[in-house]
Amino acid sequence: MAGRRAYTTHPLVLRRVTVRRVEEVTPRMRRVVLGGADLAAFTRDGIDHPGFAAPGFDDHIKLIMAADGDVRAALPAQLPHGIEWTPAEHRLTRDYTPRRVDLDAGELHLDFVVHGDGPAESWSAAAREGDELWFVGPKSSLRLPERLDWIQLVGDETALPAIGRFLDERPLDVPAHVLVTVSDDVARQELALRDGDSVTWVLAEPGDAAALESAVRALPVPPGEGYVWAAAESRALLPVRRYLQRERKLPKDRVNITGYWHHEEPAAPEAAADAGAATAAPAGIPSPLPWLVARAALQLGVVDAVADTPGLSADALAARLGVPGPGIAVQLPLLSAYDVVVDADAGGLRLGAAGEELLDDHEREEYTGHEAELLLALAHLAPALRDGTSPWRLASGATLHDTVAHDAERYGELVEECEQLVFLLTGLTADPLWDGVGTCLLTGPGSASMVAALDDAGRRPRLRIAEEGVPTEVLRGHVPAPDRIDWTAGPADVAVAAKALAYRTDEEAVRLLARLAEWTGTAVLVEASRPDGLSPHAAEAALHAFTATGSPLRDSAALAVLAERSGWRVERTVALGWGAEATVLRRA
Repeated sequence: MAGRRAYTTHPLVLRRVTVRRVEEVTPRMRRVVLGGADLAAFTRDGIDHPGFAAPGFDDHIKLIMAADGDVRAALPAQLPHGIEWTPAEHRLTRDYTPRRVDLDAGELHLDFVVHGDGPAESWSAAAREGDELWFVGPKSSLRLPERLDWIQLVGDETALPAIGRFLDERPLDVPAHVLVTVSDDVARQELALRDGDSVTWVLAEPGDAAALESAVRALPVPPGEGYVWAAAESRALLPVRRYLQRERKLPKDRVNITGYWHHEEPAAPEAAADAGAATAAPAGIPSPLPWLVARAALQLGVVDAVADTPGLSADALAARLGVPGPGIAVQLPLLSAYDVVVDADAGGLRLGAAGEELLDDHEREEYTGHEAELLLALAHLAPALRDGTSPWRLASGATLHDTVAHDAERYGELVEECEQLVFLLTGLTADPLWDGVGTCLLTGPGSASMVAALDDAGRRPRLRIAEEGVPTEVLRGHVPAPDRIDWTAGPADVAVAAKALAYRTDEEAVRLLARLAEWTGTAVLVEASRPDGLSPHAAEAALHAFTATGSPLRDSAALAVLAERSGWRVERTVALGWGAEATVLRRA
């Protein structure tokens, strides 16, 4: 049976608040107290919105600003049930944790580290009573495990709002052991400690990975079942993650590590010039060489071997991996140049900052997972464009659907990618089409998210899943309470294909839709129809889709053509946000 979900979702609402007062918590932390009618339930443009809810101690809201000062032009579009991040050239967003939420007083407290140089810090420095601020979120709240004996809360100054809120509200009645790195003693705050708690303050510069790792290693490990929550500069947390997961061997559901900010080192002019001289790629087009070398290092096991046994010599590494010495010798200079490994001379090989990043499952998927395979297929882009087929098909000899339908690991990656759908499906589950629905047929890797969204909305139709073989077994491991689901296709009042077309060619999509028409008179297609305006990779979305299926992102017009070919007609679309839509089909 699938495990308990680790988060609770919330409706995404754009809210406006104004500054009520500004307080100096310490010489290093400024608190801005915000209030306004939008914190309660309200109506805007004829749409009713629920009151603000941020029950989790580390919830984060997205502040919206504008580099040119025109905040109104940077705001996303509010949907009846969600947000659409329309393109906005000057939009700036930053995530912040509410330090306190007092809905009785209609107040939201946000703490800002002083002396920062980001847009949010600059706004807080200039904030005066009456100034407005727009924000969205939170989209979800972390659910802590129910049975714990202790919790460790680790962070730098930016984590103090979340740590302080945890100690004030105590979502778990267990001893809390706190570790905070600060750049100055004046940053220390009074915390609501209880008997059995502990707090350790460590003086360290912001982003000092060595200091943070050393301090975490020095923390006593209490007996019993525990949980470690950590938030700080993203790269500083990399060795902490390695220590907790690989040395202390804490299960993934007992660790939550979040990079709150990212330190950018300005390149010296001489270094920038040297880097440019050593690069063979044309100006502005990055070389693929670092990506390919990192991919090989992950595939061979170089990164894991050096992480598990720091200090290995090159010969010992080669022997451990079963790779001839000359092969390792070819790689090491490049891995060192890209900071994947560091050759500490007599001390042997150790991971560099890039290598630490590659220990994270999400990071390594970009080099060895499904997305990486799609990227490699782009080597066939030119002939695919000429032939009118997909690069994937030319690269592998099969369609992507045929590939993932027989590969549990690949299909599992698709299912995990679809987990974000649960934040967008409120618009669909609130739609009147569910009135009177007794049976729902699901298909596609987003089926598990659809089940969770129906549960969240209090919808309880009988569920069937129309998948076979490998996809069925993978989905069994992801849906909540799989035993309540009928795992055979059959008649239903409505069918939902959740990201089922995203890895199918047009012909395969038509066959699927024709099959659904045998079982129901109403079908819903949940697909990305346009790029996500908040994504830095929005320009790549159409090419990504073409690589997989031979078609760019299918908008409503393209879906209507496929529907007509398979005996359906488009009745309407429901905007879900983030570029996703639900297209409602009726049998023609």
